[in-house]
Order: sequence, then structure tokens, then C-alpha cells
Amino acid sequence: MSLRKRTGKVGVVGTGMVGTSFAYALMQRSLASELVLIDIDHARAEGEAMDLNHGLPFVRPMRIYAGTYADLAGADLIVIAAGANQRPGETRLDLLNRNVAIFREIIPQILAANDDGIIVVATNPVDILTTIVAQIAGSAANRVLGSGTILDTARFRYLLGQHYGVDPRSVHAYIVGEHGDSELALWSLANIAGVRLVDFVGANGQGYNQAALDAILEQTRNAAYEIIKRKRATYYAIGLGLLSIAEAVLRDQHTVMTISSLMNGQYGVSGIAISLPTIVGRDGAEEVLNLPLSEQEIALFQRSAGILKEHLSHVQ
Repeated sequence: MSLRKRTGKVGVVGTGMVGTSFAYALMQRSLASELVLIDIDHARAEGEAMDLNHGLPFVRPMRIYAGTYADLAGADLIVIAAGANQRPGETRLDLLNRNVAIFREIIPQILAANDDGIIVVATNPVDILTTIVAQIAGSAANRVLGSGTILDTARFRYLLGQHYGVDPRSVHAYIVGEHGDSELALWSLANIAGVRLVDFVGANGQGYNQAALDAILEQTRNAAYEIIKRKRATYYAIGLGLLSIAEAVLRDQHTVMTISSLMNGQYGVSGIAISLPTIVGRDGAEEVLNLPLSEQEIALFQRSAGILKEHLSHVQ
């Protein structure tokens, strides 16, 4: 258990749609007592702070303001949502060099102001950027985590719930690996109310249908592309996903989530941040769970990690 004194302060770096969706959700949940917004466009951060402040009479009191990196001092949690957006037809990995350049400017400033808060990376490609931040942070790598496949897992559970006619909160299934095209479903562990999908019959009479399940996985992988094609960006659902991470950290909940963190030999993978079910609490990525994956799932996970490592090796 960390002995660091908690302040209830949260920082958001990058006040685009993802950063502000998270900030808006955080304000409504009343998780923090203080929220500082930072952006290269300071006027934008000021405008977002003003807009949020005008909603405070409807929620619990908190301090919200636009600041600088120095204002991150003492923050329990720092969410990084700064960077270029994914364009229609562009993969997350296509964003790599543009956002690495941005991160190399902002990360030293964040670490100079705050050397023991939990850092959550939301910018894509999230796994490689999380790896870079963790490497810069050094021995405190456990306090650096990425949003990883929390959104993919949520999309997967929603689609499975729709398929079987059940509340997605009753679906226990994970998407792991890269937050991107090489992600995989842990079919061997997926269940609804403790019943494996191969044996489950939904309230709508829907039973096991592998072709339908394969289509659901494909929908999950392609969801971001479909949303970007229609509205140019995704932000509401990831804002709520970031809120769930913030709640796990700030309330020390020890919640199991598919966040991205630096691997240290799990399933034969090291030196890259990638998503696996992980206990998240006050100290960040506290423990990556050792689950009984099938041989095929381990092979697909290693393949996903290999793709990320290959792209990381070409970072300029």
C-alpha cells in the first residue's frame, strides 16, 4: 500500500474531445476535489474550465481551472489525452511518429512537476506511447498505464449482451493485446453468469453460434473505424472508460481491467506495454493476472506484442 498522501487532485493534459469527455464525467461523479486542465492552446483549456465551472451548481463542489505543467504538482492522477487525432482510414499505428514527437515534449514536463502520481495514457497508439512513458519514468513503471483495451472490452461486452439479450454488465469477457487490429478475444474464459458461451442460451433463445461470435469480434475490432467514418472521432465511451480507471485509482478499488502496462515476462512477453486483465488501485497497475489462456490465445497474444515491438523499433 502506498504511503503517499492523497490530495484528491486530478490533471488532464490535452483538452480535445477525449480529455474533456473524461473531465465532464469526472465532475459528474464527484471523484476529485480539484481538476487542472492543460493544453498547448491555453485559451481552449480556459474555455473548457469556464464551461465546466458553470455546471458546478448542479453537482458537488470542486475546483476546476486551466493551468500549466507546474500545476500538476501533487496530483494523484494525470490523464494524458494530448496528441493528433486518428483520421478516417488511418490505423492507430499510423499516428505513431506524430504523437511520439508530441510526447517527447510533454512527458519530461509532467515528470518534472510530479514524480509519484499515477499517469494514464489515452492517446493512440496507446500501447507504444505507454511503453515510451514507462521507459522515461524508469523504476516507477507500475504507475504508468494506458487505457489499453478497456474500450474494446466494453464494446465486446455490449455486442455480446445485444446478441444474447442480456445486460452487458452480466457479460464477463475480455479483449486483450494491442488496442488495435491485432487484438484478440479470450474466448476460452468468456462467460455469462458463470456459464461459458458454448453452453449458454440467452433470454432470447440464442445459443452457441461461432460464426455469429466471430462477427461480433470483427465488429469490436472495427468499431472505431465505423464511428470515425460517421462522426470523425470517438470520445464519449473512452471518457467513461477513463473515469472507471480514475475511480479504481482514487478509491483504491483493486478493480480488474484490461489496461495496458509494461510486460515483464507475462506469457513470454517483455519490454512492451500491452493489455491483459490487471488489478488497478492506488498504486496504478498493481498486478497483471496470470490466467489459464489456451495455447492459441497465448500465440495470438505473442503475435500482437510482436507487431507492437516491430513498430516501436521504427520510432524516430
